[in-house]
Amino acid sequence: MNNKAVIVFSGGQDSTTCLIHALTIYDEIHCITFDYGQRHRAEIEVAQQLSKKLGVTVHKVLDVSLLNELAISSLTRDNIPVPSTDSSGDELPNTFVPGRNILFLTLASIYAYQVGAQTIITGVCETDFSGYPDCRDAFVKSLNNAIELGMDYKLRIETPLMWLNKAETWAFADYHNQLDLIRYHTLSCYNGIQGSGCADCDACNLRAKGLNEYLENRAEIMNNLKNKLELK
Repeated sequence: MNNKAVIVFSGGQDSTTCLIHALTIYDEIHCITFDYGQRHRAEIEVAQQLSKKLGVTVHKVLDVSLLNELAISSLTRDNIPVPSTDSSGDELPNTFVPGRNILFLTLASIYAYQVGAQTIITGVCETDFSGYPDCRDAFVKSLNNAIELGMDYKLRIETPLMWLNKAETWAFADYHNQLDLIRYHTLSCYNGIQGSGCADCDACNLRAKGLNEYLENRAEIMNNLKNKLELK
């Protein structure tokens, strides 16, 4: 059985939680972090530190700076302010980087093909998120199908967090006894501040709200998580 996986790894709460879980399942993990000229470039160093701390031996940082030239977003342009909260209504927030997950998952799939892995792992989620269309289950399944057809290669894109809310994602880390690692050492903040972050951007607000909810209802949320994921 092929027990090798490639994980799209940013060093944030979601991808690090996925990595922690994957390490209990797969014999060989390859982390890929993408350098696209992002505003919060500290995430690359954080991702490298975390993968090393967790014992991952293969961690690639790939230069995809072309995305920065094409995708206009507050995460790729210093002159576009990061919003305090998502006030866009039905419009996409300006933190959306168009095509980012299309590119990342496609490149990760090419890499998986080369190293003989049949699983890609990504921390995207459409339960508690910022409204990005490339985090939705329908998108991931559609791209997965296109990639398999385009490479004639059996490949599964796994999304362990797809149907979890942020409180349940915190519970997932706690289930693996890594709550403090996620809380203090990951970087989810749109302004590039590790741990609790800036406490102002949408990513930090979602993260803090989920943590507070989990800490207030720990047993109930952990039980919900176990039921959703059929954890023993």
